Amino acid sequence: MTTSTGFDIRKIGGRIGAEILGVDLSTDLDPAVVTEINSALLEHKALVFRDQNLDDGGQLRFASLFGELTTAHPTVPSVDGQPNILPVDGDEGIRANQWHTDVTFVRTPPKASTLRSIVVPPYGGNTLIANSATAYRDLPEPLRELADRLWAVHTNDYDYAAPKSEKAAEHRRRFVSRKYRTAHPVVRVHPETGERGLFVGGFAQSILGLGPSDSRDLLRIFQSYVTRPENIVRVAWTPGDLVLFDNRITQHYAPDDYGDLPRLLHRVTVAGDVPAGVDGRLSHVIEGDDAAHYTPAAA
Repeated sequence: MTTSTGFDIRKIGGRIGAEILGVDLSTDLDPAVVTEINSALLEHKALVFRDQNLDDGGQLRFASLFGELTTAHPTVPSVDGQPNILPVDGDEGIRANQWHTDVTFVRTPPKASTLRSIVVPPYGGNTLIANSATAYRDLPEPLRELADRLWAVHTNDYDYAAPKSEKAAEHRRRFVSRKYRTAHPVVRVHPETGERGLFVGGFAQSILGLGPSDSRDLLRIFQSYVTRPENIVRVAWTPGDLVLFDNRITQHYAPDDYGDLPRLLHRVTVAGDVPAGVDGRLSHVIEGDDAAHYTPAAA
């Protein structure tokens, strides 16, 4: 598909994902181009820009076209001298090998995330991104009706698998150094499209009003629809690529399948709003604070 401003959009997955061809992100983009990129993001949920070779400044500049930026992370340090950039460094034990939506343990998770590849292994190290809207639509009607009424507690502090190294253990200690527990609707209504999506993932640890066993069972069922193969696109990185995905209606996963090989990405996230459920109720903090040091989004 060729847009009115001249760049091409090529679908790379049946239900999610497109490559954007003919846009140089190192230049000052015309507002009409940004509008069409945003429209493509809403439709395809995840966009891949190949061979951009941006530096940190270029990534920050591009991400800021879609809104105010968050700082790097609520608890984990940023790249030195770059408070808005999170290093995703496999050598430092930062391996996001579970399905999740970025930073859902705070009240205002990011609207969108950008990932830029700097060092990639010769094999493995891909990123998988899933469409939680098609997952919701796949649910049988009784499960959709149930999900519409449920709220989940998301937290950064739970029983993680044992770290594989001291570097990974230190990263884990920093990750949980400030504890958050936030209640979000299991079904989030997208603020721009009105689509409903399953808002669960790895930080969702329990269902409000239910015990641990029932919570685990229900979350496992809902999560199994998100991670069906037909709802997933796989991004195989080459150095210089940039991926932009809608954090409000996707999950992602980086398989830990590259051994001791180096892998380094930089992440920049765009500040989001407070999630709303089907009935219009908004997410609320259970433990911790509103993470104002992390996100400038209004409460």
